[in-house]
Amino acid sequence: MALEFIGTTSKDGDCPTLYRDTDTGHIVVQGDRLTDPAHLAQLRDVKPSETCVVVPAELLARFAPKE
Repeated sequence: MALEFIGTTSKDGDCPTLYRDTDTGHIVVQGDRLTDPAHLAQLRDVKPSETCVVVPAELLARFAPKE
């Protein structure tokens, strides 16, 4: 997997950030893990191998691929 930096809304080099896997085109999201049990209980179909992260909507609006 080779990751290409897409963009970030961080002003100090911290997360959140978006990357693209140049082999598959998949998007990789870097952000703070969602850990609140009440919030996690509201999620559906999360596999044991998955984790959820929180990112600002602005990051996706500005940098998520439109295709």
